[in-house]
This record gives sequence, C-alpha cells and structure tokens, in this order.
Amino acid sequence: MLGLLNPFSWIRRALSLVLLIILLIPAYVALQVYNTGHNATPTKSDAIVIMGAAQNNGTPTPILQARIDEAKRLYKEGYAPRILTVGANQKGDLWTEAQASVRSLAKGQIPKSVLKAVNLGKDTLSSTVAYVDVMKQRGYSSVIIVTDGYHCYRAIAMATDRGVKATCSPVTTGPGAVSQTGWHYIARETGAYLAYKTAERFGIHLTDQNKN
Repeated sequence: MLGLLNPFSWIRRALSLVLLIILLIPAYVALQVYNTGHNATPTKSDAIVIMGAAQNNGTPTPILQARIDEAKRLYKEGYAPRILTVGANQKGDLWTEAQASVRSLAKGQIPKSVLKAVNLGKDTLSSTVAYVDVMKQRGYSSVIIVTDGYHCYRAIAMATDRGVKATCSPVTTGPGAVSQTGWHYIARETGAYLAYKTAERFGIHLTDQNKN
C-alpha cells in the first residue's frame, strides 16, 4: 500500500507514459508517410495540381518533370478536366515553377485552355494555400495532388485542413519516386508533418524551401 502512495512512483510512471507517447507519435506518422507513399490512389476530381519544384530558366528539373509527366497521364486518362500548376520563383529567376510546368505541359500537347499557373508558393504550405484559394474562387472542391510519394501524406493533410477533398498520385519515375528515395525522406516528412501540426497551430510557420 505504501508503494501505491509513493509520489515518486507515480512520477516515474507519468514520465514513462510521456516518453512512450513521444516515441509512438513519430513512429505512427512515419508509418503513415510510408504507407501513403506506396499506396496513394487518385480519384476523379475537379482538378489536378502539380506541386512545384526547382526549374532552370523555364526548364523543369528532373524532380519537377516527373510530376509534370504524371499530371499529363492523369489528364489524358480523364481523371480531371484541368491542371493547376503552383510555385513561385527564386530571386533572379525569370520563370516561376508554375510557369515552367505550364510550358512543359503545353509542349506535351496539353491544351493551354485547361492549364492555370498559380505563380505563388515558396514551400508546401504556402503553395497549398495559394492553389486552394484559386480552387475556391472557381468552385472546385476536389483535387489530385501530384508530388513525390513520401510527400503525399503531408500534402493531402494540408489540403484537407483547408476544406478540399484531396487524393494524391505519387510519381513513379525521377528522383522523387519511392524507389529512388529512402528513410531519410520519410524522416524529413515525419518531422515536417509534426511541425505543421504543432508549430502552425501557434502561428509559427516552419518552411520547407525545396518543397520535397
């Protein structure tokens, strides 16, 4: 009985529980990042959005081109009637990431009438805010996000938190495909997701400049 009343025993138990929670939450998120990256499936939607990535003087880098190619496939297979491209430019750039994506899509024989460049967004959150604003202005309520596999979980969460029905179509080629990435990407996305769900609640925005 005395042991049950020992305050130090309860403190140790409480600390053990806190430690367990601290370990379990990141593990759970990491598992979700992994599962979504491998199993995400797009559904027919109002729009496809290509998350931005680096471009060189209007030419997409391989990581962005893989996203463009996946969006092109989805459009041609009838998953959505339009494509939004998102992403601003770095200081000194003549092209935005969104413009580079539109340029590549137009060269790939996608009608310009179905393309919309959203020339905003320096990271995942600001890009999501930008394209969701455009969607709401135009009355779109569902979106297929095209991005790297292990980026899907966080990208879907950010869109869903803003009232959009979101699915993801992860790239299967290029440096962002799950076959080309590993646990370092999962770890980074786990940290970024937890930062979004905690720091953002207090108005603290922690950027991920390369959007991966």
